[in-house]
Amino acid sequence: MTDLLTLFANNLLPILLVAGTGYIAGKWLNVEARSISRVVFYFFSPCLLFDLLVTSQLKNNDMLRMVGFTVSVILSMALITWLLGRVLKLERKMLAAVIICAMTLNAGNFGLSLNLFAFGDEALAYASLFFVTSAIITYTVGVTIASMGKSSLTVSLKGLLKIPAVYAVILALIFIYLNLELPLPLSRTVSLLSDAAIPGMLLVLGLQLQNNHRTHNTRALVLANGMRLLGGIAVGFLMAAIFGLQGSAYNAGVLESSMPTAVLSTILATEYDAEPAFVTSAVFSSTLLSPLTLTPLLWVLGA
Repeated sequence: MTDLLTLFANNLLPILLVAGTGYIAGKWLNVEARSISRVVFYFFSPCLLFDLLVTSQLKNNDMLRMVGFTVSVILSMALITWLLGRVLKLERKMLAAVIICAMTLNAGNFGLSLNLFAFGDEALAYASLFFVTSAIITYTVGVTIASMGKSSLTVSLKGLLKIPAVYAVILALIFIYLNLELPLPLSRTVSLLSDAAIPGMLLVLGLQLQNNHRTHNTRALVLANGMRLLGGIAVGFLMAAIFGLQGSAYNAGVLESSMPTAVLSTILATEYDAEPAFVTSAVFSSTLLSPLTLTPLLWVLGA
């Protein structure tokens, strides 16, 4: 028990405290999440991903394996949740909302922070690949599910063009392939912006959690949270074994697979009217419950 409390205090508590600071800032100082979120989204996050990739020692095979792992985890979660939802006879729109909650995981502001604290920079580099890949899936498959036929594939793909992190990864891959280096002034600028990314992400998480709504569909909420917090762990371990992940890649992959539902899911649900109040409730509850599953998981992974 002492080991679990220490793991919680050293790895999860700092994340919750910073997110709590964001929550308080929004409540008492009327700080708007959108303003900080846009700065993190357009500047801090791309610099973090670029800096992690160009300074890491990841090889092409390692990158491809993590991308394949991420795709398999998220699509498996969506398929299993759909099957269980059909068994529970959830109506179509609610089923879409539950699938969104299960497959849209908080790999960014929560997952990157926890990987850094628990396993260090190498795991953070793998986690960043998971994060970008999951974002791409969310803006394609996730949008298609949320829209339930209301949005074309063309519209979904256009959404990808609005994600700066995608361009950051492409640019980083070009630099790695051509063995290029940024001039020192630019390198230091990117590094400074990169350092601000994770604190900024956690503040945004706290600010966004203020928009909590209660839901009366307990059965659907239990399915969404159960799949995200417990199903994610099981599928993460299974896919890590199938893809042969080892070391930092293994730890980062399984940990990212086990994150609570991402705030991004509320944006999708609101945009396409896929039970936004339910999805917001799932984000809030899964985030609050996540220390109960993530703390033992960190112990299993040897953090």
